[in-house]
Amino acid sequence: MKKLLRLLNVSFFAGMGVVALVKPTMIVNTFGLKYIDVDMRNEVRAVYGGFGVTVAGLLVASHHYPPIEKGIKLTIAASLVGMASGRVISFLIEKPQTQVPLLFCALETVLAATLIYSVNDED
Repeated sequence: MKKLLRLLNVSFFAGMGVVALVKPTMIVNTFGLKYIDVDMRNEVRAVYGGFGVTVAGLLVASHHYPPIEKGIKLTIAASLVGMASGRVISFLIEKPQTQVPLLFCALETVLAATLIYSVNDED
């Protein structure tokens, strides 16, 4: 089970990262933006691309070096909880225009939960 949960997270972050690096406009199209300028594409590549690929790499590396595995998983889970919490705060301030932010909030929560669960899963 631990391997499956790690694969789920690795796949999500690697996929997000590669898409953001190669086609940053695909990331913002999710929110209805059709065009972003060079500086914004740079930002998307950094925040979604570089971050996503690095997180996927950390999860893979942690599998090969067990002493860091729990710390890596808990750190990434905390990042995901922070993102989901930021969305909840935003929902309280203003209603989302689409269901996309709710979907991402649920996804971030599920991914965080799988990482937290897998910390003690003896697979």
